[in-house]
Amino acid sequence: MKRRELLLGFAAMAACKKSAPGKLRIAVIPKGTTHEFWKSVHAGAVKASREQGVEIVWKGPLKEDDLKAQIDVVESFIAQGVSGIVLAPLNDSALRAPVKAAVAAKIPVVVFDSDLQGDDHASFVATDNVAAGKIAGDAMVDLLGGKGTVIVLRYQEGSASTQNREKGFLDAVRSKLTILSDNQYGGATTESAFQKSEGLLLAQKAQTGAVGGVFTPNESTTFGMLQAMTKSNLNKKVKLVGFDAS
Repeated sequence: MKRRELLLGFAAMAACKKSAPGKLRIAVIPKGTTHEFWKSVHAGAVKASREQGVEIVWKGPLKEDDLKAQIDVVESFIAQGVSGIVLAPLNDSALRAPVKAAVAAKIPVVVFDSDLQGDDHASFVATDNVAAGKIAGDAMVDLLGGKGTVIVLRYQEGSASTQNREKGFLDAVRSKLTILSDNQYGGATTESAFQKSEGLLLAQKAQTGAVGGVFTPNESTTFGMLQAMTKSNLNKKVKLVGFDAS
């Protein structure tokens, strides 16, 4: 929670410094609103708003695969003339135009959690996701004793944060472990990730001991994979290293 509080605190302050004087109204737009991760981010935004004496408006798409809904939210806040926008972009390119429109309307934008192409936004606040992915990869190598097989269940295309985690993980394990699969995507919900996980474990013959470890880069893939592994009684046999928690 502390990291989320700091993240949103700095983001809100960066937006406020560039805003017009008077009562500041900061729009905070997450990738989604159902995952536990975003609930902790919301708590951080609320804490920052109280410390800075500003109003925050929290609104985002319900699910993390609803790109149109997130773009609509950004455009709605531009029309409302908020003082600043704090945005976790669902896609590193599709949100460029809405952000550019916000800045043209003299509304500063701070991007957090996941990077955005271009340089229109005022600041970027996030984990070094490549380094974080490397930490996950090093942990997997240690868990498997420096040899063995792994599969990666990716999140979804266009998500810069998870793409960087996946890259960091793969870079860390590529010379030490055998990568059986790294081209499957779990998607934005636990349900979709669970279904993809079942198929992936079956395809890679995990029940026979062919899979030593699994990497998942976000909450939906981690929880969905854990459910699939538990259902197949693989949770005590296969090592799972994942991001986020629920």
